[in-house]
Amino acid sequence: MRWIVVGAVLVLVTGCSAAAVPPPAPSAAVSSYNATDVAWLQLLIPMTEQAVRLFDTVPERTGNPQVVEVARVMRGDHQSQLERLRELLRRSGNAETDIHDGHDLPGMVTPDDLVILGKVKERAFDRLFAVHVSEYLRQSVLVADGEQNSGADPDTKEFAASMARSRQDELGKLPRSDPS
Repeated sequence: MRWIVVGAVLVLVTGCSAAAVPPPAPSAAVSSYNATDVAWLQLLIPMTEQAVRLFDTVPERTGNPQVVEVARVMRGDHQSQLERLRELLRRSGNAETDIHDGHDLPGMVTPDDLVILGKVKERAFDRLFAVHVSEYLRQSVLVADGEQNSGADPDTKEFAASMARSRQDELGKLPRSDPS
């Protein structure tokens, strides 16, 4: 309706009804996003980036083959998810900025966490790795549920559902560390 009014005004102003062409409508991809979609993407990108950084440290911090293998597989999966998150954010028309920089959010592996993890090895590392990854995966599932319930973009909601299933499965694959 707005474009019809704009077109009519152009026709009246220019006096040339044949030459008046309304501007193009916004793309369907951009208009299908709501604030929840964008907020979810802007949260999951830095959360996933930080988790990938943690996965990258594993081979030098532990000799536990189970932890090393879980981190290797998760690193590949989460790197792929990160690329998809970025693609969806670009499609939304929003720039990639870390609006959560410096925030200590639930599930976020912080730079301080990485410093602490960099000071421990073997069993101590394995325990902290399991705690941080578990918190990250649980929070990812929780916020993915929020996206599925309140988001608007069908592709983003579908990806949130897929990610939630994947990360829920990963929780069951985390190595159990012994308390000693």
